[in-house]
Amino acid sequence: MHVLIVNNTRIPVKKYGGTERVIWWLGKQLVQMGHKVSYLVAAGSFCDFADVSILDDSIPFNKQIPDGVDIVHLNCEVNEWPILPYLITIHGNSNEQKAFDKNSVFVSANHAERFGSTSYVHNGIDPADYGDPGLNNKRTYFHFLGDAAWRVKNVRGAIKIAQDAKFPLRIIGGVRFNFNQGIRLTFDPRIKFDGMKGGEEKNRILSYSRGLIFPVLWNEPFGIAIIESLYFGCPVFATPYGSLPEIVRSDVGFLSNSKEELKNAIKNVAVFDRKVCHEYVMEKFSSLQMAMNYLEKYELILNNGQLNETNPVLQEVQKDKFLPFLK
Repeated sequence: MHVLIVNNTRIPVKKYGGTERVIWWLGKQLVQMGHKVSYLVAAGSFCDFADVSILDDSIPFNKQIPDGVDIVHLNCEVNEWPILPYLITIHGNSNEQKAFDKNSVFVSANHAERFGSTSYVHNGIDPADYGDPGLNNKRTYFHFLGDAAWRVKNVRGAIKIAQDAKFPLRIIGGVRFNFNQGIRLTFDPRIKFDGMKGGEEKNRILSYSRGLIFPVLWNEPFGIAIIESLYFGCPVFATPYGSLPEIVRSDVGFLSNSKEELKNAIKNVAVFDRKVCHEYVMEKFSSLQMAMNYLEKYELILNNGQLNETNPVLQEVQKDKFLPFLK
């Protein structure tokens, strides 16, 4: 099968980038399984295992499709719908009640359900990008992983939980002096801001962490930070919003929207088994599992099926920007 993967950003990425890493892992895995993959992505992209063409919005999309493609896998909107069989993965949230295409795929069951759909594929990571999880390393701190400038990620809440529990916290994805969301100064020396990290730098931080503190204030569509952390044996302490309840089982983490309950849970982090966390990701959230699930979707579409009987539409507009975070 020849799959064309389309997105409007550049690949690969070295630090921050969710969709970009997902489509890279997916394409690499499909090639390893014997399929041909081409990318149609932003200028500056390159790839050593697949052909790369540059997406140009000034040219009709169908004129940009390479010869021999069997199915188009969109990850962004394009200027016209493909004439070939296609699907589109919806990676993010929307608070507008617009209709999505019938061949839309969401990234978690909860994400799909919120749009009246049952069509989803969980994201999966490539273990080769992470290497040895260091399960026997001495762990001395907790970590937060995400774009700290994005208020729904709630780095303030993560800092408060760590401080109340009297644990050091490493913040991957944030800086100490933040002016983007109003002035935020954090002087506590137990709170270390690592900035945007990727590759070996990020892996090393995770491999010495006791767990992920992830008190998001929105319905998380999926959360690559969750499965990255679990890969390194880090249990997840988070709010129960969006995909979190379906991803974070009770043996690999604890969910609550109460600061007090999350504080008490991280004090008891030793009850979680690092090996269980790691093996859970390898079984459920690898790029191999993701690719197999997408291949099922591709085959259905190539056999004239549709992923949704009706166009997915947001079922309920969220009135409050931030979901509750209790004392």
